[in-house]
Amino acid sequence: MRINEPNRIGALNAYQKTQGVQKKGKNELMKRDQVEISTEAKAMLEQAAPLSGPERQQKINQLKEQVQSGQYQVNSEKVADKVLRFWKGI
Repeated sequence: MRINEPNRIGALNAYQKTQGVQKKGKNELMKRDQVEISTEAKAMLEQAAPLSGPERQQKINQLKEQVQSGQYQVNSEKVADKVLRFWKGI
């Protein structure tokens, strides 16, 4: 059996090069991301949630009482309309 270039260092150098790339990748993972929310996005959030604080809690309590007493009725037409709008992307 004959082995060509038994003292070849090229294969070892290729291995060392990939180790250097891996070390650089680890340093990049240590960086932290930063997110800034624009004023427009904050305004949209406030518009999307008109009920907040005591008003929201009052509505939640009313719904809980209706469910517990058996008086809460689900409007199936509204549910179907919302599901249809969601899946159509309206």
